[in-house]
Amino acid sequence: MRQPRIKIDRAPAVYHCISRIVGAAFLLEGEREKEVLRNQIWKVADFCGVEVLTYCIMSNHVHILVRTPHEGNAKALPDKELIRRVRRIYGKDKAEVFAIGLKEQDPDVRSRFRANLLSRMGDVSQFMKELKQRFSIWYNRSHRRTGTLWAERFKSVLVQDDPFALMTMAAYIDLNPVRAGIVDDPSKYRFCGYAEAMGGFRPARRGIARLMSKRSSWESSVSRYRQIVFGKGQSYDASKPGREIDAVKAKEIMNTGGKVSREEALRCRVRYFTDGAVLGSKEYVQNFFEENLDRFGAKRRDGPRPLQGSDWEDLACIRDLRKEVFG
Repeated sequence: MRQPRIKIDRAPAVYHCISRIVGAAFLLEGEREKEVLRNQIWKVADFCGVEVLTYCIMSNHVHILVRTPHEGNAKALPDKELIRRVRRIYGKDKAEVFAIGLKEQDPDVRSRFRANLLSRMGDVSQFMKELKQRFSIWYNRSHRRTGTLWAERFKSVLVQDDPFALMTMAAYIDLNPVRAGIVDDPSKYRFCGYAEAMGGFRPARRGIARLMSKRSSWESSVSRYRQIVFGKGQSYDASKPGREIDAVKAKEIMNTGGKVSREEALRCRVRYFTDGAVLGSKEYVQNFFEENLDRFGAKRRDGPRPLQGSDWEDLACIRDLRKEVFG
């Protein structure tokens, strides 16, 4: 029996979501496929009322860092805003149908229309379901294909809504094409949030800015974010020795008691960021543990598990890793 997904409904929450193509097939290899999925990520996020902080589309999987609102915010949406969201992904005709339903004099009919829409708002599972279904329909029609496109349900990690935790996770996501050897700088890979932000796309810039706080500007955030992506310097030079490290070397360093620098570690696949379940400060993870004791075995006494392999400062996760830290 699979565990229920870790989610927080009573307050805004941030999730790192990962969804893979069935059979690890490279069905997203083409630029057209990536572009359609990129466009749908932003449209569905707008429809569901969630914030995309950053994302990265690879050839056989996608990463999205998304913030969901407080549950009560979605319930209080006015009819006008609901209709705007419907129009965003379904078009004018369907929006008019819903508009008629929302103007019904019969309170039961009107209530059903609102409930139908509100059930799809502000929830990470609904966002991913809507996105995956819409892309699957487009892909199968475009490629004359039938059957499942996505493998299993999506994976998610609950991330503390804190600048350091968010920026570290976002950097890990944006560095996917660097780890894959496609580019040496994520700004050169157009299908990730960082590249879109550097290219001037406003929603992507807002996402990077809000890694720090909801009131931060792009200008005040980008410098600090680049420092986490590239280390202490403001730019990345792949020709400089010691600036790259592979997973094998990282494991060797870790096995001899050493630590990999944070910028080098983020250029490896770090399993904490995909399999840690809950990631944040030790205090944040402990609080989650104490509030959700029924999820854990009776013998477990505390929540935080320290991150190994690099200087992650106060970051911890809630799940012990059964495999290597660096994959």
